[in-house]
Amino acid sequence: MKSADSDPLTMQRVVRSVCRMCHGGCGALVEVEDGRAVGVRGDPLHPISRGYLCAKGLASVELAYHEARLKHPLRRSGERGSGQWARVSWGEALDEIASRLLEVKDRYGAEAVVFAHGTNREYLHMVHRLANAFGSPNVTSPGYVCYLPRVIASILTCGNLPIADYDGGPSCIVVWGCNPIDTSPDEYCAAQLLRALERKPRLIVVDPRRTWLASRADLWLQLRPGTDAALALGMLHVIIEEGLYDKGFVERWTVGFDKLRERVKAFTPKRVEEVTWVPAGLVEEAARTYASTKPACIHWGVKIEQNVNCTSAVRALASLMAITGNLDVPGGNVLPSPPPVVRFTEFILRHMLPEEQRRKMLGAKHRLAELGSTVPPAYVVKAILEGDPYPVKAMLAFGTNPLLTWPNSKRVREALLKLDLLVVVDLFMTPTAELADYVLPAASWLEVDDVAFYFFRSGYVMARRKAVEVGECWPDHKVVIELAKRLGLRHAFWDSVEEYLDYVLSPSGMRWREFAELGLLQAPLRYRKYEEGGFRTPSGKVELYSSTLESWGFDPLPNYVEPPETPYSRPDLAEEYPLILTTGARSPFFFHSEHRQLASLRRLQPDPQLEIHPEAAAARGIGDGDWVWVETPRGRVKMKAKLTEGIHPKVVSAQHAWWFPEAPGPEHGCFESNVNVLTSDEPPYDPCFGAVTFNSLMCRVYKA
Repeated sequence: MKSADSDPLTMQRVVRSVCRMCHGGCGALVEVEDGRAVGVRGDPLHPISRGYLCAKGLASVELAYHEARLKHPLRRSGERGSGQWARVSWGEALDEIASRLLEVKDRYGAEAVVFAHGTNREYLHMVHRLANAFGSPNVTSPGYVCYLPRVIASILTCGNLPIADYDGGPSCIVVWGCNPIDTSPDEYCAAQLLRALERKPRLIVVDPRRTWLASRADLWLQLRPGTDAALALGMLHVIIEEGLYDKGFVERWTVGFDKLRERVKAFTPKRVEEVTWVPAGLVEEAARTYASTKPACIHWGVKIEQNVNCTSAVRALASLMAITGNLDVPGGNVLPSPPPVVRFTEFILRHMLPEEQRRKMLGAKHRLAELGSTVPPAYVVKAILEGDPYPVKAMLAFGTNPLLTWPNSKRVREALLKLDLLVVVDLFMTPTAELADYVLPAASWLEVDDVAFYFFRSGYVMARRKAVEVGECWPDHKVVIELAKRLGLRHAFWDSVEEYLDYVLSPSGMRWREFAELGLLQAPLRYRKYEEGGFRTPSGKVELYSSTLESWGFDPLPNYVEPPETPYSRPDLAEEYPLILTTGARSPFFFHSEHRQLASLRRLQPDPQLEIHPEAAAARGIGDGDWVWVETPRGRVKMKAKLTEGIHPKVVSAQHAWWFPEAPGPEHGCFESNVNVLTSDEPPYDPCFGAVTFNSLMCRVYKA
């Protein structure tokens, strides 16, 4: 792919790049006139997205030049949260931040500094590298309930993350716990699924909500929120009991099948119906369809991870892929080979972290979170507020908005206010940034050179090319590099972003500028690689029964436990809080807490939505479009009712991460409609990952 076209007479050019307004790495053509971006459109030559670009991507120029964009480093000049700021130079800001970080390190130890990043930020490897070089074992992110459990639990089970092979021609597609048409999550672009659907495969959708995909599915399994693991175990029961599994693959390439068979005997379709509310006949039909329609792939998402059954749900679904013979086959779930770049685990310099420091990692008892170098945020909050197991005094937050995205938001605010030092690197003055001591202006995707998709396990990386510069905004990579120099860590970093990019690409033999012209670097797609060298597990086989989990004292088989706050586990709450609340419904116009200041997107959805069934609404005197209170034992927030028959009468679904940039600071309305006011950061957690429960809470709804 040619990198750009230009007209020197008119100072017009088109820069070929990769969008980053959400997860997806869609190819984008950026139109530039006189040094200013004037338009963005989909790149028809991009091999993955092929011209597709969503509403968020089309709003990229609006974001880059928004009047509220942070353009200069700021130092707090009044009380924390007062909104009083002084403009400073980059040199001043970084010198002062480095000095204060080193003071904290000298007095309390490096572990007293926490490094935070947001959802799958493509500079998160830089944050991890900085933390490890600094000596802190504490990096926190949404990863403990978003993507990382699928990665780590899959590695334990089958050696890699299984990816739906949409271009391989699946005859059956199962979309489970995600809404990829709206979100282009993780390794995927929505266009890949849309193209696969054009071939008319069988479509199974597992979701409490009737999404666009669910409305077009051959089978829609409307499960009770938080019961994904039970449903997957029920499907395993049917497939095993009816002999629908791939006997040759199971005998040769799996470990623990007989033990899995024993475990799933209890998950009969009748019992699964009682637990999940999915009719037994539908459980059986879905299992038979998936097992007998070859090839079949499962596209799983974040909602299977956001409760106490996080690890079990991932492992049960990976087991489904394996025993049906759908692992690493065309049209199934492939295990991509990595492209020729520096391995992520090598890049983050975990080996530089002394063993003594590694043992101090907060929440390390959750061994899979520890393996992923990710601290569940509840442990950070506890350490700040209670000094348990030691005090946390400083936090560097890159592209994250904990006041909106961490559970129990008001407790999070209390913790952030107690820090001695809070540094936020972001695009806008968010409610979290309002509480900072320093706010540093980050560059948008239009303003950076980068190796895109480096963190993901898609099998390829892409060139994201800088089109413009805005104010004094810096790429997060540059912020990390320049801060590292002032922390005395020059030996672990580079002099420039381009040198960093050259290093990442070094296994390919290419340098950044050559790669920028090429645009894409992809590992050859090969199927059934296990036939050559087995699976990358201790046994060389798919570990349905995990010897590693067993050695750590965890259940070696997937299981299901009732979430901690449901009508079944807490009948004492059911009268006061009769409805089940699931949170985090995605909007096609926002990316978590981002983009609500963009007028073109906000017009498409001006208010936070609560989906509620017409029967439940009528019983409460609620009409479509009414403002309602949603209340749990932790608090209440206000949302606009959206009446739909596409949700169970006993369930309501709330969007997440809502704030109002147009409202006065410092809060910007972050507690008015923020669903994390309602969520809990208290245990029980998923034992392996420390996941809290976001998708199965008890609530009541009444007219505001």
